[in-house]
Amino acid sequence: MKSKMLVLGMGAALFLASCSKKETTETTATITDSATAVQPVATDSITKATPTAAGDTSENALDWAGTYEATVPCADCPGIKTSLTLNNDKTFSISEEYLDRNSKNQDKGSFTWDSTGSMITLKGKSASYKYKVGENMLIQLDMEGKEIDGPNKDLYIFKKK
Repeated sequence: MKSKMLVLGMGAALFLASCSKKETTETTATITDSATAVQPVATDSITKATPTAAGDTSENALDWAGTYEATVPCADCPGIKTSLTLNNDKTFSISEEYLDRNSKNQDKGSFTWDSTGSMITLKGKSASYKYKVGENMLIQLDMEGKEIDGPNKDLYIFKKK
């Protein structure tokens, strides 16, 4: 009788030990799954257009030098036809023509890359714009470095000529 109880007790202990091990594995899997679900996935347009290999940035992986054009919104005119040329020596020239007006602005200066190598800031006499640099495009940003949102956000995308 005692040996039957001993065998039964050992069997129960083995059964419980095997069950608790599975629960630990399942709990770990659940924690891993929920940790993965919490991580944000970048979905902005530049991330899609920029290579994701370690060390690659818009600055060192893209052919960003060239002329970009867009007609950006204007508060009191149909738009501002803008042409921006970025040079390899980190200088720029910009021309802004206000449509339906006899007004045109031109500026030259230098630009700097941010620490991530994906955004530039123009520093001219009057121009002080920020852009995200993508494959054959620039996205004009607000002065805080955030993408401009709203129904006209596509008008702030400059296409490379």
